[in-house]
Amino acid sequence: MSQEPGPEAAAVVGRVWETRAGINLGPLDLIPDGGARNYVLQIGDKRFHGFVVRRGEAVFGYADRCPHQGLPLAQRLDQYLTPDGGLIACSWHGAVFSVEQGVCVGGPCVGARLTPWPVVVRDGRVFTV
Repeated sequence: MSQEPGPEAAAVVGRVWETRAGINLGPLDLIPDGGARNYVLQIGDKRFHGFVVRRGEAVFGYADRCPHQGLPLAQRLDQYLTPDGGLIACSWHGAVFSVEQGVCVGGPCVGARLTPWPVVVRDGRVFTV
């Protein structure tokens, strides 16, 4: 008798956790300064889910997966930050992460890190690196 995959396995089917360098994600202006934007990229037959946080001309990218239970961080599109915009927040269990390092600074996974998604701004556009 075969067993069905558990919820953790089901959550990762069809997902990848990194992308190749050089993908043009579009103009920096699509991300509000002090805000965040979700990206879903088709990679072969799988998808990458990530988000980028903007601080002026600097950008910080992460895979959209909380280290606590593997869920996407936002329950609403592009809602990755605390109300004051100072931290990244998991809307499921209240974990909060530093924008610059992705380190959990409060909640159920203190000390854990988000998976970085290397991004950079070149000529007013956001690219993966």
